[in-house]
This record gives sequence, C-alpha cells and structure tokens, in this order.
Amino acid sequence: MGDLTDKELKNLKPRAKLYKVTDRDGMYAAVTPTGVISFRYQYRVNGRQEVLTIGRYRAEAARKLTRAPDALEYGMEVSLAEARTLLARARRQVERGESPSKAKVEKRIASAEAFTFGGWAEAYFKHKADPKSGAEKLADSTLAMRRSVYDRAIAGELSKLKLGEVTPQRLKRLCDEVKEKRGPAVAVHVREVVLLVFRHAQGSGLDVSNPAESIRTSAIATFEPRERALSPSEVRAVLAALDHVTAAPTLRSAVKFVLLTGVRKSEFIDATWKEIDFAAARWTIPAERMKAGKAHVVPLSDQALDILTAFRTMFGASRYLHPGRYDGDTPISNATLNRVIDTVVERICEDDPDFQSFGVHDLRRTFSTGLNRAKFDDRWIEMSLAHAPRNRIAAVYNVNRYLAERKIMLQCWADMLDAWVKGESAKDLIADAKQRAAEVHDDELDDDL
Repeated sequence: MGDLTDKELKNLKPRAKLYKVTDRDGMYAAVTPTGVISFRYQYRVNGRQEVLTIGRYRAEAARKLTRAPDALEYGMEVSLAEARTLLARARRQVERGESPSKAKVEKRIASAEAFTFGGWAEAYFKHKADPKSGAEKLADSTLAMRRSVYDRAIAGELSKLKLGEVTPQRLKRLCDEVKEKRGPAVAVHVREVVLLVFRHAQGSGLDVSNPAESIRTSAIATFEPRERALSPSEVRAVLAALDHVTAAPTLRSAVKFVLLTGVRKSEFIDATWKEIDFAAARWTIPAERMKAGKAHVVPLSDQALDILTAFRTMFGASRYLHPGRYDGDTPISNATLNRVIDTVVERICEDDPDFQSFGVHDLRRTFSTGLNRAKFDDRWIEMSLAHAPRNRIAAVYNVNRYLAERKIMLQCWADMLDAWVKGESAKDLIADAKQRAAEVHDDELDDDL
C-alpha cells in the first residue's frame, strides 16, 4: 500500500502488536496497541540504519490549513501533509550525510540548555514528585522540605540564571549569606538542592559542570551532636506528628511512653512484663539493667498505664513490653525508636523546615528540663531519673524514696503533655500537683522510711 490518505489513516485500528502501514519515500505510519498513530522515516546514513519519528498523527489537523514549513518540528502532532513536508526535510539531511534523528536530539538538548536554573529546578521537583519516576520518586515530606528551601533561600538569587552562570563562587557566597541569616542547617540544604538540580540536568543529557561538587559540606558548616530538650510547643508538634506518621501504632506509643517515664532507651527496650505491677501502678527496673547498678521504681501515670494495657493486648505472648516485629522472643532493635523519631521530624519539617532533629535520649532530657522548669523538687526529679545521690551521706539508695511525691509529679507531667497538645497552659496543673505533694500524709511515707 502506498500514498496513504487521511481516510485510510482514520480507519486504522489497533492490534495486539505494533504494525506498520507504508506511505512513500521510506515513511510509514506506525500503529501501537493503544491506537496511537505516528509517522516514522526509515533511512540509512553513513552506513547506519536509523529511524526518525517525524510526528504523531492528528486527524483534526487535516481539516485546518497546513502550517508553514519553518513552523514544523520533528516530534510535533502533525497532519499527513505536514508529515510529508518534514519527510522532505529529513531526506535532504540524509542526502547531505546528516542524521535527522541525531539533529533532533541535539536540538532538544540545545533547547534544554536554554533552561534557566529555575526551569531546571521545576523540572527536578516535577520528576521527583511523579509516581511514574519509580525509585526516583521522593517521599512527600522530603520533597516538601527541599521545595521550601528552594523557595525561601535559593529562587530569589539563582532562578533566573543560566546553569553556566551558577558558579561555585556564587553558590558559596549564597550559602554563606543563608548561614548568616537562616542558620547552618538551611545553608547546607541550599548546597544539596543545587547539587541535585544540576545532577538532574546532567542525567537529562546536559553537559554541564556541577558547582556544588566543588564545595564541601564542611566548608559551609559542621555539626556536633547536640543535646536537646524540646520546648512545650515542640512537644506539641512532636506528639501531633506522631499521630500521622506511617510507623506502627505501638511504636508511636512507645516513643510517648519513653517521654512519659523519662527512662533511658535501653531501659525500655529490654523491659519485661514481670517488672510491671498494674495493681500498684509501678514499674520496677532491676539493678542489673540500671546504669547505676541499683533497682529503680517508676510510678506509672494513667496515660502510661493505658499504653501498657495496649502493649499487653498486642504482645501478651511475649516476655517483652514491645517485642521485635518478626520475633516475639526478642525486643525491638536499638535503632527502631530513632527511625520513628526521624519520620516524625520529617513530618514536622513539611511545615517547619528549620525544626531541629532530636534523638530518643532527648526525650529523657525533655522530661528532666520540663519538670525542672515547673520547679518541682530537685530530689524528686533526680530520683525519677535514677541519678545517684551526690553526697556520700545520702549514698544509701532507697528505691522507694519520695515515691508518693514522684507519683503525683509524674501524673502531673503526663497531664502537662496532654495540656500542651491541646494548646493549653499547664500552670494550674503544676500548682495543684505541688500542693498535693506537699500534703502527703505520714501513712503515705511508709515506703520512704
């Protein structure tokens, strides 16, 4: 069959496999199983056989005036007449020993080179958000953080520049300015976003040097492990985010349980059910599991007991409060709670990119700082943290020391957390708890004597 007509093209139906219908001069219509019809030109140049996709057939174009030849480009949606015009152009290129297919690619790359940094940044964000990108797709929280850094700290300075104009010197100067204005963490992310945008351009076939590769992260900022105590507003953000991360509900509760009790991570991970006394609302950690080598009693608030009740329901067959995911005879791994916290921080950073990360031990520090800010008795707090007495006279350690007062204090702490989540003040809760602790009767001091 030769010299196709529009009527014939419109009547072409898809089949199980792609098939070809010949037109003229090496051009044919390729019909895909999805019904897409495209014009292709098969030719030989410099001893190689190549195929050029001239364009996609658009039936509606046949009823309109044919566009001028200089308005046509390979790869456009075209009518049959326009496809033949482009075919004639391609045949002339072949006659000159040129590859129209290669010229098409080079033109696309040249067009890409005309992109500004801002254009490439948008292309990067679009690619990383597209589910079709497969493993290249970023988590929504990570993408949102990078987009926020770009919008707030990069776009105003670099978006209108050509890629070649974004030099290492210019980027370093921007990082220094951002560090001064917004802090070192944001400055480091500025370098990372620029690095990734250039890598995306390079991966798209662009031959361009990456200015961020000439700048070491350490030249912008170095980070030492930071001791951190969360403020009430940060506690509120963390507990709110915990309800929305993808971690298992029991793991989310485990993070809150550590914050409620102020224990060390290892003290929770290796905790067993025989240490829990639901009737007395106490958790007694044996001496062999304590850093100071002395048994430690943790009074359990109502909120802590609720979490333990949920754990018992889920993990009653295990000896551990929270066993590992795949083996009920082993506790959760040492890194599990940190991974949950990392997910929480990512979630918070979607709205607050400057939120600083923290670790499990910072929950214990938050417990201590929160109670000290509330001006509870230092002795009660130190006993709750299982800190050894500083003077030798007090070195005879009683695991039940200040137990009645500590029970009131820890219940108050749990209620304080609930109040902060609601955006309410905890002042009245603290005042009431202090008054009740001061009125502890002698019969409640038996364990202290």
